[in-house]
Amino acid sequence: MKKRIAVAVVLTVLSTAALLAPAALFAGGPSDPITIGVCFVSLTYPYFVPMKVDAEKMAANLGAKLIFADAQGSSARQMSEVQNFVAEKVSGILIDPVTVDSLVPAIEKAVAAGIPVATVDREANTDKAVVHVGPDEVEGGRTAAHYIIERLGNKGTVIELEGIPGASPTISRKQGFDEVISKSNVKILASKDAEFDRAMATRIMSGLMKDYPRFNAVFAHNDDMIIGAIQAISEAGNDLSTKVTVGYDASSDGLTYVKQGKLSATVATFQGQQASQALSILVDYIKSGKKPEKALIYVTPKLVTSAQ
Repeated sequence: MKKRIAVAVVLTVLSTAALLAPAALFAGGPSDPITIGVCFVSLTYPYFVPMKVDAEKMAANLGAKLIFADAQGSSARQMSEVQNFVAEKVSGILIDPVTVDSLVPAIEKAVAAGIPVATVDREANTDKAVVHVGPDEVEGGRTAAHYIIERLGNKGTVIELEGIPGASPTISRKQGFDEVISKSNVKILASKDAEFDRAMATRIMSGLMKDYPRFNAVFAHNDDMIIGAIQAISEAGNDLSTKVTVGYDASSDGLTYVKQGKLSATVATFQGQQASQALSILVDYIKSGKKPEKALIYVTPKLVTSAQ
C-alpha cells in the first residue's frame, strides 16, 4: 500500500530553488531579458491554476518574463500558439501538450528554429525537448488501484472513467490502474471516456449505473470526473458511504470533497512543483547551453485521504 499524505500537506506548495547559471548564451547576452512562451492545456481549468501561479513565482525569482497562451483544450489552437511564439522569437517555450502526438511537429519546428522547449505535466512523443518534468502517471494509477483493492477487501467491482483519448495522463493512468486491478479479484465493469469533463462524467455515470447497478467503486482519471460521478451517484439515491470513490490531481475541489467525506481519496501530482522545476531547468539551459543530467524527471504521486 502506498504511503498516504494528509490534505494539509498537499495544500503546501513545495518551493523549487532556482538553478544557478552563467551568463546568457541563447538570449543574446547577459543584459538581454529572457522571455518564455508558456502554453498550458488550459488557463482556467482548476488543475492548471497552480501551474501558472508557481511558474510566475519561479519566473520572478529567475528574472524571466512569461507570455501565457491558453490552448483551451485544443491541439490545433496549441499548435498555432507555439507557432506564434516562434514568430515572436521568444527565448524558450514551456508547454503542456494536449496529446502526446499532436504537438510534436510544432515542438520540433521550434527547436529547429533555435528556440529550446521544455514539456511539463503531459509528455510529447519527441526527444527534442530539453527536459520533461511530470508525474509518474503509471505509478499514480497503480496507487489508486491498490487503495480500491484494499478498501474493497480484494473483491467487488469498479467503474473506470477515462480522460481525453490520446492524452498522456489518460494513457498512463489507465495503464497503471488496469495493470494492478487485473492481478486482483476486483473486476472492472466498464471503462468509458469522459474527457476529464465533469458534466460529461455525470451523464456517462448515470447511464453506467443503469447497466451496472451493483458497482462498488469508481476510479476517475481526474477530480472533475469523479465529482461528476459522485453527483450522478447521489442523484440516483445511492449512499455515498457504501461506495469507494477515487479521483486524481488533488484539485481544490477534489480536496474539499475529501475533507467533506464525499470523496474517498484523490491522487496528488504536485503540478505547481512540476511547472516551476521545468521552467527553472529551461531558463538555466537558455543561459548556459548545458543540458540537464536527466531529460525525464518524474514526480512521485501521493494518495490523499481524510483518514490518516
